[in-house]
Amino acid sequence: MHTYTATVTWERRDGAAFTDMKYSRAHRWRFDGGAEVPASASPLHVPLPLSDAAGVDPEEAFVAALSSCHMLWFLAIAAKRGLVVDAYTDEAEGTMARDDRGRLAMTRVVLRPRVRYAGAAPDEGTEAAIHHESHEACYIANSVRTEVVVEAPAAV
Repeated sequence: MHTYTATVTWERRDGAAFTDMKYSRAHRWRFDGGAEVPASASPLHVPLPLSDAAGVDPEEAFVAALSSCHMLWFLAIAAKRGLVVDAYTDEAEGTMARDDRGRLAMTRVVLRPRVRYAGAAPDEGTEAAIHHESHEACYIANSVRTEVVVEAPAAV
């Protein structure tokens, strides 16, 4: 078993009344390796200036975590199969909607990975199989109820 930690910190700004709901939603995420990330509620849910558009919101982080996990598995599987990946880019997108219980939830995440190979790219079926295996192995995808879709184009 492994344990992962993140420290999330927020402080009320001097003079902010708080109970009037006009407090800043900007906060920080700190990870065990020392990385610190500015975070905030999404400006789609909490209007500026009470949110910080430059901060990563939890919804974006959720989509990025799914994409990153899938990519890391894809790279490992491709390497084991002797494929040399030069670049991997994913323009992932998450959809927030009401779920089957009527609650707001991230109901769908679409991954759109584009992979560039050194030398010959694998055929479409091989690349699709690697994406499928990556999705099945991804810890994050295995941890959520969200439908996660991978829309990988043909190899580049």
